[in-house]
Amino acid sequence: MIDTAVIVRDKTRLEQLIERFNSKAQAKFYIERSGSSFTFYEEEHEVFYRELEVLLEKVKSLLKTKVVYREYLPSYLFSDTEIVLVFGQDGLVANTAKYLTGQILAGINPDSTSFDGVLLPFDSSNIYSAIKNTIKGQPNCKTVCLAKARLSDGQELLAFNDFYIGANSHVSSRYKIKYKEHSEMHSSSGVLVSTQAGSTGWLSSVLNMASNVGAYFGVSMPTNSSHLNQQDTDLIFSVREPFDSVASQTSIGFGIIQQGDSLTIESHMADNGVIFSDGVEKDFLSFNTGTTVEISIHTENVSLLKA
Repeated sequence: MIDTAVIVRDKTRLEQLIERFNSKAQAKFYIERSGSSFTFYEEEHEVFYRELEVLLEKVKSLLKTKVVYREYLPSYLFSDTEIVLVFGQDGLVANTAKYLTGQILAGINPDSTSFDGVLLPFDSSNIYSAIKNTIKGQPNCKTVCLAKARLSDGQELLAFNDFYIGANSHVSSRYKIKYKEHSEMHSSSGVLVSTQAGSTGWLSSVLNMASNVGAYFGVSMPTNSSHLNQQDTDLIFSVREPFDSVASQTSIGFGIIQQGDSLTIESHMADNGVIFSDGVEKDFLSFNTGTTVEISIHTENVSLLKA
């Protein structure tokens, strides 16, 4: 039975600026000196807190409430009696989903005039009825598949949108890759693995690049994953800028990982090898020589509340 709503939020850009420059006055001086408008950050901050206040008022009439900042997500233990309300941009939904263990998640847009909110179908005007229905045991949910990275030492990391595996800088990522029955050595800009939820993000950039190259040579290429017949649970991997040489090959460059399959990568990087998910570079696994990672479909899905 749900008895608590956990509201996950991030600091506003104004709050982050004040932290960076130690005071609002110094932040304003820096922004205006650079030729930008400080009023923009103030107005954005005011809209955020105005909507947050309305949200809290409505949620508190139904459930006990807690507010958790993004930075504390890795250490917060979610309970089975909690519903999770993410109040922020799409990236915060992706970041939060990785820490859930079956809880229902709802994305709430703090400013629909500024954020498209692909993963934010709610605002303070329509979340109330959705929570009421969920409390009654009648949630309108869709399930989202996660990707899992498991290292040879047992460490794991989940991804809502995508994984990056490779060097943490612009040097070549060196590794051995195995897909199905074939393996080879690679020197590339790293490997991207995308879920269905993340297919409109980083993966779409890869497809756009391939399409532009193909167009130059008169070859038609897909510009989005809808042409790839990707199922909801499938993962798509792409090797970024593979280099062909006497020591590296390029035949494994793109593919689909289905239920029961996996992609195996063995690091040959002495240092600076990393695996991070959903663009959060601070939350990473070290991936250096002697370490192997297996990428597969996570056995547990995330339940996203639909409007």
